[in-house]
Amino acid sequence: MSIHWWMSIGYLILFVTGTFMARLPREVFIRPHLYDFHKSIGALTMAILTWRILVLLRVWWRKYTKRFPKFTSEWLKTVALHTSLYIFMWVVPVTGFLLSNSFKSNNVKVFGILLPDMFPQNSAMVEIGRSLHFWLAYAFLAFIILHSIQQQKVVRSLWRKFSNIIYFQNNLSRD
Repeated sequence: MSIHWWMSIGYLILFVTGTFMARLPREVFIRPHLYDFHKSIGALTMAILTWRILVLLRVWWRKYTKRFPKFTSEWLKTVALHTSLYIFMWVVPVTGFLLSNSFKSNNVKVFGILLPDMFPQNSAMVEIGRSLHFWLAYAFLAFIILHSIQQQKVVRSLWRKFSNIIYFQNNLSRD
């Protein structure tokens, strides 16, 4: 589960920085640095995603070679939702690479280390990449909300723990 939380933090950072930087005027001096940071976190999150997929495949292999799952409607809904989430976790960063590489060749760096281009520079693909990256990111967010609703017991438990920590911190600072 720790990989899950590292990935969720990565995608939260990506959503926040992506939304913020896209609204900044081009002449704001910090904008290019935010794009570099956003791309670095995107590449790092994809690396963590790859690690998580490999771990999950091992877990699934061990679990389902011993006994097959019960193909209930609840199991199928859960598998469909999680499969959709993994597809979005992969395709949204890939469309970001498409956008970046189409706009300008050799511009994706991971904390200063230049990555090879996944796509050729192509000005005709810039707007397609931008639209795909934007709309798929918001579709991904909708699926994250569905996942949170499906896991509402866990969300409520985490909220209580977080609220207790905040309450405890506030009471300590008053003393």
